[in-house]
Amino acid sequence: MNEAKKLWAEKYGEVENTLAGIKNVKSVVTAFNTNIDAVIKISGKKLASLAKKENLDWESLNDISDYAIHTPQDVVKGAFRCFSKGIAEEWLIDDINAYNWLMENIGYDRLQMGGQGGIVANALSVCGVQKVINHCGSLPQKQADLFLKRENLFSFDMNGNMTPAYQINRSNDIPLIHWIIEFDKDDEFDFDGYRIVCPKANRFIATYDPVNSQLIIDKNFISYMDNAKAEAVVLSGYHALTAEKNGVSLVEKTVPIIEKWRKNGAIVHLEVASTQDETVRKAIVDKIASKVDSLGLNERETIEVLQVIGEKSLADICEAEVSAVNLFEAVSKIKQKTACRRIQMHMFGLYLTIQDSNFKITPEKTRAGMCLAAMIAAAKAGTGHINDENNLLWAKGKNASDVGLKELQSLSHYLKSRQLLDEGICDYEGYKVIAVPTILVEKPKTLVGMGDTISSVSLVGSL
Repeated sequence: MNEAKKLWAEKYGEVENTLAGIKNVKSVVTAFNTNIDAVIKISGKKLASLAKKENLDWESLNDISDYAIHTPQDVVKGAFRCFSKGIAEEWLIDDINAYNWLMENIGYDRLQMGGQGGIVANALSVCGVQKVINHCGSLPQKQADLFLKRENLFSFDMNGNMTPAYQINRSNDIPLIHWIIEFDKDDEFDFDGYRIVCPKANRFIATYDPVNSQLIIDKNFISYMDNAKAEAVVLSGYHALTAEKNGVSLVEKTVPIIEKWRKNGAIVHLEVASTQDETVRKAIVDKIASKVDSLGLNERETIEVLQVIGEKSLADICEAEVSAVNLFEAVSKIKQKTACRRIQMHMFGLYLTIQDSNFKITPEKTRAGMCLAAMIAAAKAGTGHINDENNLLWAKGKNASDVGLKELQSLSHYLKSRQLLDEGICDYEGYKVIAVPTILVEKPKTLVGMGDTISSVSLVGSL
């Protein structure tokens, strides 16, 4: 293990140069979803009191039908599910009364940038991309205040002019507020004779968003992109759609947009995100995954994709044991079914990428981007934010985690490749496999937007 740590310390030693190289990236676009996150950390005891207040017992607390929020009780059920399993999920609110209940009974500790588009835009602007262009479906002052005050980060004002995002106030737009309810690892509480212990720090997201839930796209953004060249587009926002509200057709209408971006030379990356509506999830996989250059997934999202590509037994295996070997099989299967050129999966302790042998980014550059992403993710977890360049390399000098190295060792043994353990790169069945053990922070100050940061920095850091 010590020898492996030394080898990976050398690779992490190159991160500073990788970060400096991002300043050569001229233009990256982030779309479609940007919103306001209302973040609050709640204890198990608070969760128990809310359950009692809403007249829930053990049986009703676990009675979940459609992973959506119709009533205040559904908020408590979703939060309990994520707390007890240590998982992250996002459920959509379809009733204003549940929104009002959240405001009155839970509130928030702070407001921060939300939505993959907004989070990624802030992160990439700090990393030094020359021009970051963000799509924002709603940009009132409250939203603009959450963009970093940086002159390399742009969106579009009410007149269609590209302007530094923090300076914009589209005063007719409404604030789009999502609740991020966070839990601590090992927090515990008793309820109806049961003891519940949170196995992993994570969060439950309750979303009320009439703009992003209809994938309303700013025409000024589209007009600009028709004539502009970007080196990469980091795409997300489909997970907020539902089949009941035309979700499949909304997915389909973006296909020609994506094809045009790729034709104009952009590498298009889709951050899959946890999509609760299975019909929409299947549409994303069937209609978008093969049209983009790259997919980003965490372990939960990987399992959810398996469920809609006819691989439920493999999904059950991964659900029962979240391991690098099982998830490698999962990502391999997703790659076969979607024909996407590059898929990156991040799990606890390890990042894994499978890409075509002739992919336009070399495995060595992919590994460098993944190492940079791991360093910046650790900085975000350790400091609480990466709004300042001085925070980006906070984890410099820290070792790759034992958890990650053990997972890498297990995967290397499974693939019969010592090279994967030593170099993080190997060939497998005509593909390139790249795996990086990550730097873990024992008590993270935040996990919000972690996956988005990992995926976007991995890609842009490899350009």
